Amino acid sequence: MKKNVIAGLDLGTTKVCAVIAEQVDNNLNILGFGVAPSEGLNRGLVANISKTAEAITEAMHIASNRAGLTVKELNVGVAGEHITSLRHRNYVTINNPEREITEQDLDRLRADVQTIRIPSDRQILHIIPEEYSVDYQGGIDDPIGMCGSRLEAVNHVVLASIPAIQNIKKSVERAGFTVKDYVLQPIASSFAVLDENEKDLGVLLIDIGGGTTDIAVFHRKAIKHTKVIGVAGNQVTNDVRETLGIVTADAEKLKKEYGYATEHAIIKDEDIFIKGVGGRGNVKIPLSLLTQIISVRMKELFALIDNELRQAGFKNKIKAGVVLTGGGSLLKGCTELAEEVFGMPARIGVPLDLGSGLSNEVESPEFATVAGLIRGIPGKSSSEQFTTVKASGSEHKFNVSKLFKRLQEFFDKL
Repeated sequence: MKKNVIAGLDLGTTKVCAVIAEQVDNNLNILGFGVAPSEGLNRGLVANISKTAEAITEAMHIASNRAGLTVKELNVGVAGEHITSLRHRNYVTINNPEREITEQDLDRLRADVQTIRIPSDRQILHIIPEEYSVDYQGGIDDPIGMCGSRLEAVNHVVLASIPAIQNIKKSVERAGFTVKDYVLQPIASSFAVLDENEKDLGVLLIDIGGGTTDIAVFHRKAIKHTKVIGVAGNQVTNDVRETLGIVTADAEKLKKEYGYATEHAIIKDEDIFIKGVGGRGNVKIPLSLLTQIISVRMKELFALIDNELRQAGFKNKIKAGVVLTGGGSLLKGCTELAEEVFGMPARIGVPLDLGSGLSNEVESPEFATVAGLIRGIPGKSSSEQFTTVKASGSEHKFNVSKLFKRLQEFFDKL
């Protein structure tokens, strides 16, 4: 019997993670997992195709060896500050004699969204329905089988930079693989670490990586808002490096072994030794000083996210609290700082229900994205959207200013 094998690839700023899994009925069996250092990416963007391809090759080689099989198609995570999103309402009329809504009507809705005008350097990554309305009756999750004459949808549309996607594609292909689907990283992480009840009540997911921090807001089981912020773990490490005058590797080690996100989480303030550079000897500093350096940047990050939530109008809809994931969430005191800044409960998000096999190796917040990449694809297949969302460059250039004006008017009315 042919195996239903799925492979995910998380291209991070500090590491590239690969996972190969087999889907048996509704369960996953982790067959192989590999991690390789990443030197070809910066803040979620490919900065060096050759180095990125080398890291992909190494991570996939480790995963394939452990799995005892090779794969060619990968679900690839996408991040970076080039990611934007918008809400789009559209409708179609139901013309069949019975007025019964079918899958074909949903396909027409999706096809209609794909015709919206977007900037010439952007492409649609995901079209994710938030909710449906039938004859102006809203709040419908699944309209198939219902009767009516008008089917309307509110869609969360995620846009990505075409050059950024092309560079990912080239890197993956140079490593000898092909991209099956592109998945926005915070959405992938949400598949792995969020509970359905949290998504229903309203939850904020914060995925703190090395180069970027990705956020996603869910409410009433639908995604409502996504954002990628260019402040993350590497900036914290650089602050430690610059302030204490030590090399990057030592700064990263200090942060991981001794660092806290907030002084309130320190159990006992003690002295720690930092390695001198050149001929200098070791220097003794209090743990509270290291924590103060780290805390400034972490507070800035959480304040940026809090401001984003307030501006987007979602702060008061988050009733289930904050879920922190990604490698940056492993910093001690992270949940305490999040609760202090956001004024709501916070927890660490660990990949859930990974089934059998090598699942223990992936059960860590830093592997949330790659664990989610083998769970499924949001909305309609993004690879299909890439081939259907086409428009001439001149049309885009002519309408870009009008588009942004219309979008601004749309959001002002919400």
